[in-house]
Amino acid sequence: MGIGGIWQWVVVLLIVALIFGTKRLRNLGSDLGSAVKGFRSGVRESKDATAEPAKVEVEVDSAAAATSKDKTGSTSA
Repeated sequence: MGIGGIWQWVVVLLIVALIFGTKRLRNLGSDLGSAVKGFRSGVRESKDATAEPAKVEVEVDSAAAATSKDKTGSTSA
């Protein structure tokens, strides 16, 4: 009981085509292709988001820096 030969698969495909029709199978194939394409782009976007962390620039006020040093007990020379 293996996977089957080529002729068995041809018969199965012909029966499926007769039952569902070629138009429905074509629509199913295009829907499946667009789903795979969307999945791949989503995976690619998530890899890009994790690979490049967002750069955040913070401007520090000199007065705010001085008060934070005073609170920690550091003295400036």
